Amino acid sequence: MELPACPRVIYLHGFASSPQSRKACFFAGKLRADGFTVEIPDLAAGDFGHLTMSRQLRIVETLLQDGRTILMGSSLGGYLAALSAARQPDVAKVILLAPAFGFYDLWRAEMGEERFRGWRENGTIPVFHYGEGRELSLAFDLMEDAAGYEGFPDFRQAGLIFHGVDDPVVPVAQSRRYAAARRNIHLLEFRSGHELTDVLDDMWLSAREFLLAR
Repeated sequence: MELPACPRVIYLHGFASSPQSRKACFFAGKLRADGFTVEIPDLAAGDFGHLTMSRQLRIVETLLQDGRTILMGSSLGGYLAALSAARQPDVAKVILLAPAFGFYDLWRAEMGEERFRGWRENGTIPVFHYGEGRELSLAFDLMEDAAGYEGFPDFRQAGLIFHGVDDPVVPVAQSRRYAAARRNIHLLEFRSGHELTDVLDDMWLSAREFLLAR
């Protein structure tokens, strides 16, 4: 097997998830078997209630100080990977799984103005955290902070995007719009939903080819 040109991968998990998510564990196992080193940070850093984009990006930025790295991210983690790649020259390649492009606008539209206003006024809302298996309070700080970031980060590294055409959370149109405007992006669509857990093996075959390409 040809050795990877850049052997280090940072995997960024999705919203209300954890480093032990099914996709994180699947890809970490495959990557390590192929000679990659893999890091999967806890993007909430033990404090989901005060989650913000800026705090998560600082976690990624700290890890990127160790040199050339491939970023891989799912959903919100995919959006964070795109934001990081647009700001950090040490990112070599980017793989995104149903990236939550347009995060702020998507959340606001999904919640509706009345519920969104209630969250802002109350300060917190209950959110089911899949990693914890229970509801946790989430501060409105997340949205206040997210409003300051671009919805479609313009990173220039080679990028591979996987997206399900039946995704009810992040419409595939978001990734189509992103890929159509950039020659460095290759979009692969699957007959799947947001989680993409039913096409893991197919994604890995394409991801492996992308990662090993010089």
